Amino acid sequence: MSSLDRFSAQAADYARYRIDYPAELYDWLLPQVESRERAWDCATGNGQVAVVLADSFVRVDATDLSEKQLAQAPPRSNISYQPATAEHTPFPNQRFDLITVAQAVHWFEPEAYHAEVRRVARPGAVLAEWGYGLIQISPEVDPLVQHFYRDMMGPYWDANRWHIDDEYARIPFPFAEVQRAHFAVRRQWSAAWFLQYLRTWSSVAKYQKERGEDAVALIAEELTRLWGAGEREVTFPVFARTGRVE
Repeated sequence: MSSLDRFSAQAADYARYRIDYPAELYDWLLPQVESRERAWDCATGNGQVAVVLADSFVRVDATDLSEKQLAQAPPRSNISYQPATAEHTPFPNQRFDLITVAQAVHWFEPEAYHAEVRRVARPGAVLAEWGYGLIQISPEVDPLVQHFYRDMMGPYWDANRWHIDDEYARIPFPFAEVQRAHFAVRRQWSAAWFLQYLRTWSSVAKYQKERGEDAVALIAEELTRLWGAGEREVTFPVFARTGRVE
C-alpha cells in the first residue's frame, strides 16, 4: 500500500465542506508534547490542522502529496507548506517534537511511513493520528446515508478506506506510551450543504471519473425529502491515538 492522491480533483470543495477538529482534541493532545519548537503536519490537505498547531509551535512544516490541496491552505508566517509523501520527506533527522496525521494514515505504506517518522522525530517526540467515521444525523436519514456509503459507493472505495471503520485497529502503531481517545464534531447543516460534503468523498470522485455521472444525484431527492427544511445537527465521531517515538 502506498500513498494515494484521491482528493486533488475536489480540492476546493474539500477545503469548504470538510470538517475541522474539536478544541477538545487539541486540549488532549498538546499537553503530551514536552517541547513546542517544531511540528510536522503530514498529509495536511488544506492546512486545517497546521493552522491550529501554528498557535502553539514556533514552526510548523506541513506536507501533502496534492499541490492542489496545498493551494487551498491559508498562509501563516510560521507555517511552511510543501509537497511530499508521508514515506519520503526533505526534512533532516530528529527535527520534530510533534507529528500529526489527520484522516490520512490509511493511505500510507505503514513500514516506510513509520521509518520516516522515526528518522525525523526527536527522541521522545509524539506521533498523533486521528480520523472520523461515518456521519450520524437522525434515525430517518442515517439508513439512506449508510446505504449510499456501503452499497452504492462500496465498489468505488479504495480498500484502504475500511481502516476508518475499525478506527485503524488493523494498522500497526509500534510506539510507546500509547493513548487513545474519542471526540465528536457537531455541526448544523442544511441538506444542500450535506450533499456537497458527500461530493468530497473519494468514492464519489471515482464514480464521477469512471462513469461521468454525479453519484450524489442518485440520492439527492430522497435525502432532501427526509432531511426537511432548514438545518439538522450532524455528528462526526472522531477517534485518535498518540504514541511516543523512542
